[in-house]
Amino acid sequence: MDAGSYELRYASLSVQGRGYVFPCDESGAVDMNRLSERGRNDYLFARVVVGHELGRPVVSPIPDEHRRSSEG
Repeated sequence: MDAGSYELRYASLSVQGRGYVFPCDESGAVDMNRLSERGRNDYLFARVVVGHELGRPVVSPIPDEHRRSSEG
């Protein structure tokens, strides 16, 4: 899984610019074993509140310039 190239974004339905972002593969699969404990809790929470607090997740490629700066 190339978890460094894509991110899964859950946007808040009530507060613009808020939400959650998780590394994922091209199909949107998140490797929970690579997340911190807080990341796992946030990911599980986000999945539960889709449609209530958060919109449906969207898979987005991470722009090359962001990948390079975070790999440093």
